[in-house]
Amino acid sequence: MTDIEPDRLRVPVTGGVSLAAIAHEPVPGVPRQPVTFLLVHGLASNARTWDGVAATLSAQGFASVAIDQRGHGRSDKADGGYDFDTLTEDLVAAIDTLGLDRPVVAGQSWGGNVVLELGARHPDRVRGIVAVDGGTIELSRDFPSWEACAEALAPPPLVGTPLARMESWIRGAHPDWPEAGIAGTLGNFEVRVDGTIAPWLTRERHMAILRELWTHRPSDRYPAIRVPVLLAPAEGAADDQVRVASRRHGIDDAARTIANVRVRWFRQADHDIHAQRPDELAGVMIDAVRDGFFPA
Repeated sequence: MTDIEPDRLRVPVTGGVSLAAIAHEPVPGVPRQPVTFLLVHGLASNARTWDGVAATLSAQGFASVAIDQRGHGRSDKADGGYDFDTLTEDLVAAIDTLGLDRPVVAGQSWGGNVVLELGARHPDRVRGIVAVDGGTIELSRDFPSWEACAEALAPPPLVGTPLARMESWIRGAHPDWPEAGIAGTLGNFEVRVDGTIAPWLTRERHMAILRELWTHRPSDRYPAIRVPVLLAPAEGAADDQVRVASRRHGIDDAARTIANVRVRWFRQADHDIHAQRPDELAGVMIDAVRDGFFPA
């Protein structure tokens, strides 16, 4: 059994913006499964962080498409449209353009909030939602003012960092990550001719998204969500206990309020579960299809 090269696509979406996408087909000789996954990255990330998950899905007969959201990766760098209204319409347009038949849509971190919003607004377009250490993020719980949030979560100044130094830092910070996770994370950056990097997502757009995330209240959506929702939160050994308590509160609230929900905690895990433990995460997603939680 051999892998096949993914298709790299351009997908027209809202307001004339074009998104980059990576489509993975089932590997040759494996029966094709009737469910497709749409994979959505987090803030300041990119589609390639899903490479490991996509490879495992492909080996089990599941097709998938990973999207670079606007402003990220190889997608168009639009000046606007970073609100949840536009982002969810981007995903609807991608589903239509790609001809996806009610995919299971998985999103990580901020992407989890985006896909949860998609499930609430367009339940007829998806079979279910997977929120990977996201979907329940309400920054206003931890930061009562936008100014406090902006000060704590603004991105570090990375423009001009040598690529070799950035790669060394990523490998040192994540010694247990597979190579796909390392390479995918390096895909967050443009490599310039002098060998230095710059994030694909500019600081200005990063802060615009962060402001939208600070105002987002997914808990207001929980009672209306009718599609199955798989929550996959992470809990790391070194996590701040105040933050852990806030995350658990959010997960418990969602589990009580969403009509059809399943929670699968990833212990001793990083925020980027999909990059760190792609086989395990893909297995949980596949099990949710095979046992009927996500209808085939």
